[in-house]
Amino acid sequence: MSEHRIRIDIDDAGVATVTLDRAEKHNALDRAMFDAIVDAADRLAHDRRVRAVVVHGDGKSFCSGLDISSLGEGGGPSELLAREDGHLANLAQRVSVDWSRVPAPVIAAITGNCFGGGLQIALGADIRYASPDAKLSVMEVKWGLVPDMGITQSLPRLVGIDVAKELTFTGRILSGTEAHALGLVTRAVEDPLLAALELAREIAGKSPHAVQAAKRLYDETWAGDDPASALLLESELQVSLMGSPNQLEAVAAGMAKRSANFVDPA
Repeated sequence: MSEHRIRIDIDDAGVATVTLDRAEKHNALDRAMFDAIVDAADRLAHDRRVRAVVVHGDGKSFCSGLDISSLGEGGGPSELLAREDGHLANLAQRVSVDWSRVPAPVIAAITGNCFGGGLQIALGADIRYASPDAKLSVMEVKWGLVPDMGITQSLPRLVGIDVAKELTFTGRILSGTEAHALGLVTRAVEDPLLAALELAREIAGKSPHAVQAAKRLYDETWAGDDPASALLLESELQVSLMGSPNQLEAVAAGMAKRSANFVDPA
């Protein structure tokens, strides 16, 4: 990973733990961190052993947002806003959007500060656990900016437009408890990393083909306005699963009341 900004550990169950590794800066985003997060998502997207992913920050915070002092490094804002061929999102957006390219579910464990770009990284995950005293903010207005790291693809699925506007217009800081009440996070728990890892291991024990198909089903249809295509995708995914080795193993294990032994996707 770029300049050791990210650590990845994958256990025998297929749970990948991704650690933002810049604790002395509250895991603030410099160019090396942007590159490392994108690299990590790409690696996990192609590793068929991975059945669930947990993303968290080392030290006191998940991610305090953009490291303003580093803006001139690595080509500056123009490089972050450039789009490579084959990608809909630019580099700044990909630290959030690219989690959707990982077939396995991604869970963000939020503690401490989760501001601006840090919040948008967390919003790009499938599930978010936050400590009650975590601090979350759509903070870009503080710097005279708008959020531009994929928030248009994540926030509309979680809150109403009035809530999104209030948070964005003010940049106010929410506790993990209030963020949960508003729907920004899935749960507020005392130890988000422990809870996220427990959930990841539970997911990893299910058929990876079924879990990955379910993630694709919701990601491709949740905010859509084409019911015919959505209903067709339900059927297509179901047909692809029915009678497959992992689906038959799920039935056999359930009937015999034993743990299933699933194979990883090819």
